[in-house]
Order: sequence, then structure tokens, then C-alpha cells
Amino acid sequence: MMALPAEEMRYTFADYLTWDEDDHIELIYGYPYMMSPPLRIHQKVSGALFHQLANYLDGKKCEVYSAPFGVRLFEEEGDRPEDVNTIVEPDLVVVCDPGKLDDYGCKGAPDLVIEILSPSSRRHDRIVKLDLYQRAGVREYWVVNPEDRTVQVMLLKDSYLLPVEDYGREDMAKVNILEDCAIDLSKVFSE
Repeated sequence: MMALPAEEMRYTFADYLTWDEDDHIELIYGYPYMMSPPLRIHQKVSGALFHQLANYLDGKKCEVYSAPFGVRLFEEEGDRPEDVNTIVEPDLVVVCDPGKLDDYGCKGAPDLVIEILSPSSRRHDRIVKLDLYQRAGVREYWVVNPEDRTVQVMLLKDSYLLPVEDYGREDMAKVNILEDCAIDLSKVFSE
């Protein structure tokens, strides 16, 4: 088992591939960020969202994946693992281009990214990851807050992820990148 990466050093996807699979670490511009284990409510919300998305996508081209699932946001064709220095593990992603999928996850921007806020990830998801997803060209970004039972939906417009809708615990939340898809939040926030 390899020791955890030192925070002051810079790493690449090549290093990431040598780390223990049980250590959930994101790399942002080469710097490692340890992720703490999620709370039970986080997992319950994630499972409910995944279930509804997977049911909708059954038999369709797009696919949904849940964490841990590595997303190399800025990887381009021909990049070697040593060239890639940003790998994130969103809570849920929908990928509609099968060419972006490989054995290690997704290379490039998913079509939809969903992050579920935790006390330890709130700032990271709302500021750092929002900037990364925006720069990578993620088309739709959801920030789910289990504490106040809300979902904020942002869409990419003119290179910026802009808020378009806020949903509450009883709403049907429209998935903009998928035709006629809505998530029943009363089943997501059932507690």
C-alpha cells in the first residue's frame, strides 16, 4: 500500500493510478485533495438520484455513473497519464458521448455533473469545482443540498455556468440536457 500523497507536491494521473483505490483523492492542477467519507444522508440522496436517472436512461445512449468515478476534465486526445493533472470524482455524472469513456472513467467534460454538498465539501463544490466544470465545458451542473433539501441547477451559457432554477423538496427538477426528464425530489429528500 502506497503512502498518501504529500499536499505540497504536484502529481499527475500517472501517480493517481498507483494510489490505493480506497483512498478517495482528487487532483486539481496537480495538487491532491483528500475526500472524507460521505454521511449516510449523502449516500441516500445520491442513490435516489442515481436510481431515477438510471431508470430514465435505460436503453438510451447516455449513461449515468456514481462516485467513485474518475473524470479527467481537461484530458485531450494523445495526452499521456503524465500530462493530465486534474482528476475529480463527482457524486454523479451523465455522459452522452461514449467516446469519452474508458476503463478509468471519463476523459473530458461529462454532460451533467451532480455534486451533493457535505459539511466538508460545501466551499470546494460551490467555488473550486464550479470553476473547473465551467472551464471544462460541463453543460449542466447541479448542486444538491441535503441539509435544506434543495437543488440549484446551472447551465453553461457563453462559457459560464449560470443558475437557471432552484428546486425544493417537493418539486420535479427538470434535467435540461435530457429530453423530457425530470427528477421527483420528494423521492430524493424522503427523510
